[in-house]
Amino acid sequence: MGGCASLHPLCPIWGGVDRGPPHPCTPSPGCLPCRRWAQRPCSAAWGDTIFALSSGHGRCGVAVIRTSGPGSRGALQSLTGRPELPPPRVLALRRIRDPATAEPLDRGLVVWFPGPQSFTGEDCAELHVHGGPAVVSGVLRALGCLPGLRPAEPGEFTRRAFRRGKLDLTAAEGLGDLIRAETEAQRRQALRQMEGELGQLYQRWSETLTQALAHLEAYIDFSEDDNVEEEVLSQVDATVRALEQEIGAHLRDGRRGELLRGGVRAVIAGPPNVGKSSLLNLLCQRPAAIVSPVAGTTRDVVEVALNVGGYPLVLSDTAGLRDATDPVEQEGVSRARDRLRQADLVLAVLDAAAVPAEPAGLGAALGSLLPPTTTPCILVLNKADLLGGDGGPLRDACTRGDPLPPAALLSCKTGEGLDRLLELLAQQLARLCGDPLAGSPSLTQSRHGLHLGDCVAALARYGRERRRDLGLAAEQLRLARRHLGRITGHVGAEDVLDIIFRDFCVGK
Repeated sequence: MGGCASLHPLCPIWGGVDRGPPHPCTPSPGCLPCRRWAQRPCSAAWGDTIFALSSGHGRCGVAVIRTSGPGSRGALQSLTGRPELPPPRVLALRRIRDPATAEPLDRGLVVWFPGPQSFTGEDCAELHVHGGPAVVSGVLRALGCLPGLRPAEPGEFTRRAFRRGKLDLTAAEGLGDLIRAETEAQRRQALRQMEGELGQLYQRWSETLTQALAHLEAYIDFSEDDNVEEEVLSQVDATVRALEQEIGAHLRDGRRGELLRGGVRAVIAGPPNVGKSSLLNLLCQRPAAIVSPVAGTTRDVVEVALNVGGYPLVLSDTAGLRDATDPVEQEGVSRARDRLRQADLVLAVLDAAAVPAEPAGLGAALGSLLPPTTTPCILVLNKADLLGGDGGPLRDACTRGDPLPPAALLSCKTGEGLDRLLELLAQQLARLCGDPLAGSPSLTQSRHGLHLGDCVAALARYGRERRRDLGLAAEQLRLARRHLGRITGHVGAEDVLDIIFRDFCVGK
């Protein structure tokens, strides 16, 4: 590995920015950026040893306390009172003491993770102690009294893992999503991203672009010496076109990954007094909204988060859609229409006893309620219990499909038809979110989408600049590559030179 000063300007993570020591080398006194980093008046200086409670707060059976940094070895020796460490990555039973007073704090399991084979890439230790608040606070207090140790800042363990090249930014984001996952589909998507599939996809695109840029720059610099053939340009053009199409298709995935990560926004809409609030309460199995026979009871938006078939659903109850005269109700109707414009899915509720029983009449009633839109919709015909034995024609109309959206005949009072509605909901959610385990990994963050959009725009400009000036065309490829690198956190220039000399052997 080269010297610290020579690596720092071209570091693929830091890119010459004075934000920390170069990766993957260690800080060097002869490196000006490293000296500046060491002199920064910041508590998060490189080389600190950090500690934190890594399991959940509150009373529990077992709590895990983690350290990371060069002082982890000494901290583990001090708290266990034994100079020898357990074998790496092997649980060992130890009595844990306060180093200052030798008072026993607990008897638990300890694990030693020598770097670089650890989560952060540094020396790490874990203490698995009993989860009582007094035990946890005693161990944390003892760690805080050791020289060179300090409490970790939020997310600092993961930041250190990124700095040491243990994971890229997409994997770090996947780890955060995995911790916050509340449904099975969210867990699957987050785990896939944390394990690096999304980062590998973006890295493959970056490597393809890097090779195309290297070939183009080699042609610009060395074509006069007959070291690079003319056909290189056509190969670069074909590579850029294919990459532009592939990234564009990735962006046109219907926001599946983002919807799965944040939840599908569904809005219950309909005229006043058709049972919208009753439907919300039925789906969430609790009285989340006030139900009253008085029309116009709901004035504000009531929102609940649900898990339907393993998919996340954010369901909103809104005011009844009508021409209101009361100022407060007018504001409620305005908010309802705003939510409809933002919705990913609409549950349109009508009174089953007040609508025509044939598909054409149902379609007209739905059209008078909602403006024409491409937003997916489920038609819910509530108050089926009022139909008595006359619900057959309406039930048949619900199963005919076109021109009607998927429809369910329901009674919020008796629960009849709930299974059918949940089935339709699950189908729509699966269609909107997709299967998180199938095909290429989905776009999950708006940050990714912004950079990928800029990348595609730069690739499109390459085609225009290519006909005018090869130097300007190469700059568009550099810009596109930079946007890809910002997604994963890897931005560098040395790779381009490596490929030039590897593929063309210039000066051999």
